[in-house]
Amino acid sequence: MTRKADLSMEVSASKGAEVKENAVEVGEKDENKSVSEKVGMFISNLWNTHSFLTMVIIAIIAASIYPPLGAEYVYPEYTATWGAVLFIFVLAGLKLKTEELGRAFQRIRFNAFVQIFNFMFDSSIIYVVSRSLEHVGALDAALADGMVIASCLPLTINMVLVLTSSAGGDESAAVFNAAFGNLVGVFLTPALIFMYIGVDSDVELAEVFFKLGCRVVLPLFVGQLLRNYYKPAVEWSKKHAKVLKKVQEGTLSFIVYTVFCKTFESDSDATFVDAIVMIAVIFVMLCTLMAVSWFVLGQAFKNEPKLRVMGLFGCTHKTVAMGVPLINAIYEDNDNVGLYTLPLLVWHPMQLFIGSTITSKLNSFVEREEMRLGLNEKSEEDIENV
Repeated sequence: MTRKADLSMEVSASKGAEVKENAVEVGEKDENKSVSEKVGMFISNLWNTHSFLTMVIIAIIAASIYPPLGAEYVYPEYTATWGAVLFIFVLAGLKLKTEELGRAFQRIRFNAFVQIFNFMFDSSIIYVVSRSLEHVGALDAALADGMVIASCLPLTINMVLVLTSSAGGDESAAVFNAAFGNLVGVFLTPALIFMYIGVDSDVELAEVFFKLGCRVVLPLFVGQLLRNYYKPAVEWSKKHAKVLKKVQEGTLSFIVYTVFCKTFESDSDATFVDAIVMIAVIFVMLCTLMAVSWFVLGQAFKNEPKLRVMGLFGCTHKTVAMGVPLINAIYEDNDNVGLYTLPLLVWHPMQLFIGSTITSKLNSFVEREEMRLGLNEKSEEDIENV
């Protein structure tokens, strides 16, 4: 018995030693990873999680290195302002769930609140703040205009739905408001921009609206025709959704590249300090608008926590997918088109960052409120009855 015990102790000891040796080897392998491998892993993770933001940063840096390439040699008047924009809006029309518009009369008060807040309240507040900063010389005029332009855009499609779902909000309300807002935004956004900023002497309204009709409305309509009358196109887009998303991001980045090439090629009065001020102001204003919308939603829809969560995102989010090509279509001949686009490129990742940090708290809020209101008990009873 003693011999067996000794043998078993020796075996376990040798196994323990082997495990330790393996652990040490793994640790040594991790430590011995070259700097290039670590950098490669970091870049890979960054690309997988923030591919669009990474592409935009690369596009702006590339534009600053040699502006004539994107401003002249790639023929941006055809490749970016026509080809890329047409592709993006056909794709948007293919994905736009206009069948959800039938839900409008189910929650007309809530839907009206989200759309009015997103289009009217956001833009009016940003207009006052940006004009005040411009008046005291704290912000460049083109960046101030860019902030107003960004605030006139409709809410995002995918981001609002993803964040609403993660936070336990009402997904059907998110789908409807995203579809309705983007459809209305094609016509309302240019009208709001011209109302706030005015029309430059070199901008002809008739020509602008003709271009918007050809580059935005028509491809959007084509996308809708494909969605409703050619089901293989819908199935194909769903099957290749991930690839199409990357292609869309690449196309948007190409538009960003060409507009910044044009901006860097021309002389601009905007400085690095102006850009920092603009970023800080957008962060403060986004947080303020979210706080105001959350408070008002709490008063107007006190016993509907899911709607309140969706409204928080819907009231303040702005679309970059439709925003960038729309700005490019309106201001393609303006040297400041890059500065007009920059505030939106700051607003977009900022709304994602803020939204992602509060989703877990919002989810807990929805659960607590539903428990307080007895909504969970009702849903359980319904399931039992079924």
